[in-house]
Amino acid sequence: MTSPSTLDVLTFNLNNPSRQRAERQLACLAARPEQVYVLTETADSAGCAFLEERFTAAGYSVAFPRPEQRGERGVMVVSRLATRPAPFAVGYLPHRAVAVAVDTDRGPLDVIGLYVPSRDASPEKRERKERWLRECAAVLPDGRTGARVVLGDFNVLEPDHTPRYRFFAPFEYDFYGAFGRAGYTDAFRALHADALEYSWVGKTGDGYRYDHAHVSAGLSGALLGCSYVHEPRTGPDRLTDHSALTVRLAVTASVPLSVTDPTRAEEPVPALF
Repeated sequence: MTSPSTLDVLTFNLNNPSRQRAERQLACLAARPEQVYVLTETADSAGCAFLEERFTAAGYSVAFPRPEQRGERGVMVVSRLATRPAPFAVGYLPHRAVAVAVDTDRGPLDVIGLYVPSRDASPEKRERKERWLRECAAVLPDGRTGARVVLGDFNVLEPDHTPRYRFFAPFEYDFYGAFGRAGYTDAFRALHADALEYSWVGKTGDGYRYDHAHVSAGLSGALLGCSYVHEPRTGPDRLTDHSALTVRLAVTASVPLSVTDPTRAEEPVPALF
């Protein structure tokens, strides 16, 4: 459980849920202890609109720039803490990077949620992903200053990932390396140097650690925990095809919101005229 002296953040891939699956995801998230949720693979859809409406009605802070292109995906950040926009943006496919700041006893802390484009073997998808990664890495804030956690579904692997998959390109491994070069620490690897855990598993049983969390140097000493939550992926409800990832920091949030149970929040009544 969280305590007043910790700040906990969860990244959870929604897999663009239907309205019915979004209801089950809402119940799962409402029962979680984290104060901030980075929800990836969102869309301008009924399921994601339902989650946005219910969390907003319950008093949560919600940042959800809806993808405008049909079939495009993005990020929603939901918080039980007061938030404001943080100074980070990617010019290309901007809805795939959402940044908010929360106030803590250490000063402002930025939470940056990323949903990196996936790709197949087509040149178009490869160029799209490569361009987005390049532009995101170019504007990544210096991790040697400030307090910042960057997390989400990166759709890339660490260079020494076990097993090794030949179809990943150098530019994908380079994006992972960009965090270390900028002064960030892989939160999971800092605490579990040799662990083989996967956040997505293919039909043939091959595992991939796609979901990541990196903390800036100022937070590395405050890192208390980082672990995968497999139940949403492996449990009987099959809420999503990804495991979630939770991060615990020895940081005290300054401005908690007065929130209610989002599963009991009433939906907005549509205007009649």
